[in-house]
Amino acid sequence: MNLVFMGTPDFAVPALEALYKSKHNIVGVFSQPDKPVGRKQLLTPPPVKEFALQNGLSVYQPNSLKNDVSYELIKKLNPDIIIVAAYGKILPKDILDIPKYGCVNIHASLLPKYRGAAPIQWAVINGDSETGITIMKMSEGLDTGDMILVDRTEIGENETSAELFDRLAELGAVSLLKALDMLENGSAEFISQDDNISTYAAKITKALSPIDWSKSASEVHNLVRGLQTWPCASTIIDGKEFKIHKTVLSLKTGNKPGEIVDNKGMLTVCCGDGHCVDVLEIQPRGKKKMDIKSFFAGNKLELGTIIGE
Repeated sequence: MNLVFMGTPDFAVPALEALYKSKHNIVGVFSQPDKPVGRKQLLTPPPVKEFALQNGLSVYQPNSLKNDVSYELIKKLNPDIIIVAAYGKILPKDILDIPKYGCVNIHASLLPKYRGAAPIQWAVINGDSETGITIMKMSEGLDTGDMILVDRTEIGENETSAELFDRLAELGAVSLLKALDMLENGSAEFISQDDNISTYAAKITKALSPIDWSKSASEVHNLVRGLQTWPCASTIIDGKEFKIHKTVLSLKTGNKPGEIVDNKGMLTVCCGDGHCVDVLEIQPRGKKKMDIKSFFAGNKLELGTIIGE
């Protein structure tokens, strides 16, 4: 098939690479415009654009698809199908209607659960035991289109959203090629989503970062895992803010929420349900991330100290 690929971040690159190596013909790659990055605000191309240019693919970066110029461009490319993976822009109906096979989206959840911007993070934050990839035919609604294929995968107890992100990106590439074969050979079945059981995965913001130690140890641990690598969970210790990068579930003590119950080479903190978490990696404001042994080499925390206040 002749196809147009639309994607922007790292998540979309494995799918684009799989298509590039497949029998299909990529007639154009659409990505969001370059953005300033870092302290020096250097204009930086998104990962999808970088891959496309490295492999001789034509790249387009319109500010909007909701105009005649974008419509005429895509119509001229004449794709059989448009593949969308974390593109970050809404496709208007006139573009959705251009390809023979329509527009297909790679979504990182088991739809209709976690429609929206941050399905991977919320699956981890909510402590889900499994997630997956849904390949769906796009409609005008937000992730509401008919499902073509669903591939499931378990979420590890200590797996972070960053680790899951990488796994789902690879799974998405595999799932996409299977779905394209199904569309080509006519075996694809389009399954409607049940809107009554849908959930929304809102955009992740820094407001989620502060740890509420009155919550259960599992909830705290899941927040730490889910907010990797941005914006990261955080807490206050002796009036200073620290990012908490890695935890594991620990013993049950019944101490007060936020109370340090072990400081002998391990930072163990009690949570609201009496269970604890061990903090394995921590980052003081303005400094690099460090393991807890390195942290204790330059910092002393007294037993019984209440953190997060």
